[in-house]
Formats: sequence, C-alpha cells, structure tokens
Amino acid sequence: MKNQVIPVEIRALVPTNHGCAVFVGNEEKVFVIQVENNMGAIIGMFMQGAPKERPLTHDLINELLEALGVTIQRVLITELKNSTYFARLFLEQKNELGRKIVELDARPSDSIALATAHKKPIYVTRKLFDQVEDMSAVLAQAQSDAGESGGDEEDSD
Repeated sequence: MKNQVIPVEIRALVPTNHGCAVFVGNEEKVFVIQVENNMGAIIGMFMQGAPKERPLTHDLINELLEALGVTIQRVLITELKNSTYFARLFLEQKNELGRKIVELDARPSDSIALATAHKKPIYVTRKLFDQVEDMSAVLAQAQSDAGESGGDEEDSD
C-alpha cells in the first residue's frame, strides 16, 4: 500500500428511508456509506455469521474464490466522486507457480460484504478520510434513539 491508508471497521448498520447507512470508521472519525437495503442485510448477516437458507451471490463468489485458491487480502475505499464511493478489492492467489496479487475495482458495498465474510481488513485512503465529514455524533444519536425505542440493531433484520 504505497499511499497512506487508515484502518477502519464497521461501527454500525442503520436502516434509513433510502436503504442502509453503513457507519465506517475508527476512534478518530466515523463516516457513512449509503447502500441498498439488501446489501445492508447481507453485510449484517456476514457480521453476525447468520446461517442462510440458500447461498447468496456473495456466498457464490466466496466459493468460486476458494475453489480457485484465491483469498481476499484487504479492501481499500479510495475516493468519493459525485456522492459515490469507490473501492479496490485486493485478492491473492498462491500456487505451485508462486504468488500473485490482483487488484480489482469494486463497489464498496460488495467489498465490505466480502471483507466481512472473510474477516479481512478494511482501509480508507488518508485523502478520503480527511475529506469525509465526521458522523460520530450522528451515530451516537442513532444508537441512543434505538436504545430509547428498545430496538437492538444487531437483532433486527
């Protein structure tokens, strides 16, 4: 990773009127990536290790990668353009011929889901991290509101 990167983790998933807010960050700052409802549910399932009745698309991708001897190495959320986040998915393949690293352009929601499924790290470029607004107070308020209503976001689907 040539550019300076910041490790982050999923701090919370909060349903919204337009999908799901994925709060991503660390002790310094938290920011939001809006994803579709179904992607929020998938990320939540992977976070909880919830069993699924049938394999989902991300499960199929996981099985394909495993069959090919490819592992997910990390995710890097790189930039924000026109209200759209961009990410890179880093894959590693080891075999008798050696080791190969492949970097793919991928949606942050898919990348986060795959990283969560494989318990792999998520990073953000320093430039993006400095650019995004700190949403820590919004997250604290959402968690407070959920507590007052008796909801537990980890138990809801």
